[in-house]
Amino acid sequence: MLCVILALVSGFGAKIDLLRPFFISERVDIMLPEIRSGQFWRLLTPVLIHIGVIHIVFNMLWLWELGGALENRLSALDLATMVVGLGVSSNLAQYFYQGPAFGGMSGVVFGLLGYFWMQGRFNPRFGMGLHKHIVIMMLGWFVVCWLGLVGNIANMAHTAGLLLGILWGYTSAKLGRP
Repeated sequence: MLCVILALVSGFGAKIDLLRPFFISERVDIMLPEIRSGQFWRLLTPVLIHIGVIHIVFNMLWLWELGGALENRLSALDLATMVVGLGVSSNLAQYFYQGPAFGGMSGVVFGLLGYFWMQGRFNPRFGMGLHKHIVIMMLGWFVVCWLGLVGNIANMAHTAGLLLGILWGYTSAKLGRP
């Protein structure tokens, strides 16, 4: 809901001044001065920013689908832990790769994709997996984004989220945990 509300209030990014407190930082500085001054929420809040209707619809549909399945299979706390862990990690990766002007839930979505993919492949006890066509479609989208065919995309957030989700899912599967 927070993503949708922020998208609507900001005019899908048209009112950039409303989004400034949600960016990880307001400038490129490896020391992240806002975070060091106590604004810790900025590590996560870029996941709330969405520029454009397609951006929010795509991310919210996948969050609903993958996040809902994870919440039903495990718990709301497990989902929240993954959203925070994947969100902070993918945000930091994107910031250090390209600076502070980015937003979206895609790093989390790709992380959930990686998690489900690995659990489905390596943990029969998990009881859920992704259809092969879903994985292929999402990885195809991942490549299309990296090729620059769809505009300015937070590709490093996608990459960090996907890799962390794969690692998280594989490790959990090998340890026999959901």
